[in-house]
Amino acid sequence: MEQCACVERELEKVLHRFVMYGHQSEERLDELLRSVCEIRAQLVAFGVQDADLSVLSQNMAQCCKNIKETVQMLASRHKDIHGSVSKVGKAIDRNFDAEISAVVAETVWDTPERQKYLSESIVEHLYRQGMLSVAEDLCQESGVVIDMSMKQPFLELNRILEALRMQDLRPALEWAVSNRQRLLELNSSLEFKLHRLYFISLLSGGIGNQMEALQYARHFQPFASQHQRDIQILMGSLVYLRHGIENSPYRSLLETNQWAEICNIFTRDACALLGLSVESPLSVSFASGCMALPVLMNIKQVIEQRQCSGVWTHKDELPIEIDLGKKCWYHSVFACPILRQQTSESNPPMKLICGHVISRDALNKLTNAGKLKCPYCPMEQNPSHAKQIYF
Repeated sequence: MEQCACVERELEKVLHRFVMYGHQSEERLDELLRSVCEIRAQLVAFGVQDADLSVLSQNMAQCCKNIKETVQMLASRHKDIHGSVSKVGKAIDRNFDAEISAVVAETVWDTPERQKYLSESIVEHLYRQGMLSVAEDLCQESGVVIDMSMKQPFLELNRILEALRMQDLRPALEWAVSNRQRLLELNSSLEFKLHRLYFISLLSGGIGNQMEALQYARHFQPFASQHQRDIQILMGSLVYLRHGIENSPYRSLLETNQWAEICNIFTRDACALLGLSVESPLSVSFASGCMALPVLMNIKQVIEQRQCSGVWTHKDELPIEIDLGKKCWYHSVFACPILRQQTSESNPPMKLICGHVISRDALNKLTNAGKLKCPYCPMEQNPSHAKQIYF
């Protein structure tokens, strides 16, 4: 973080100089423009008379001198800004290591299958961001084939999000009503919050929408038991409709951040129904890499200094544990109670008939003459009956 702060300070200096340069340039140019306009007005008003030639000549000479000085001053200060910009580049080079290949496995993308997975992750991210044309171009150039069944949910999701950003609630309401039962199973309040926001939009229209707001309030009936307090507040606001909600104790109902909040809630619940995480795998991987990279660079430097080259072999493991925060916890982690090691794809957890779980390596080591005795209970069983557990 200290490295980022150093670069940020240099950026702030550059931005401050840009702002000051812009203000000073505008002031000097406006001043010169006024001088030129005054000389032009004198020429138009009085004409070129012998008595005025000397005065006009002096004024024009002074104006030309001021223009030349201003151009030189602006050019000089522009060069100073270039110097400040170059300092930002030097600060980046000084505080960040441009060479990160030392902590990256060289063979990470060496197979067509892995390259295909990477392209699919990028395409999915582009679909999530609504960049459909870019995703289509990438599919054509990389040869990735995306099934329409995967593409269609993202098309609908982005269409509804775009409407919400334009403060159009109807597409989202139609989607929520059609998926009401599934949203209830998720214990989601999306449909109620959409109806609430539509009701508030009617309130903001003033007394002319009073009857329509009263009729629309019938949509709150299915949510009365769960959102009774919120509904009471909405109905109480009708008393102040004649004087304007913005002038009432209910003015908080008109806060503009509600639209950003409803977009986030819709994205979260829609992704949950699709079986997707709110963040795309690409963005999560990128964010995780940004948090892990400084730590990996430091540990790599320590390994090289102490000549411990065998500590880190790039074989799908890290030399130290890196805490990415709970936001990046997606799967459970199981450590074998027998061997006391974390399970992996090559050594998955296995559930025995008795219900106890151990790793496959432990299962193989405990097997004797085709039989297995559970280390936690006296039950003897056939090791082939153990089932693999998937997280």
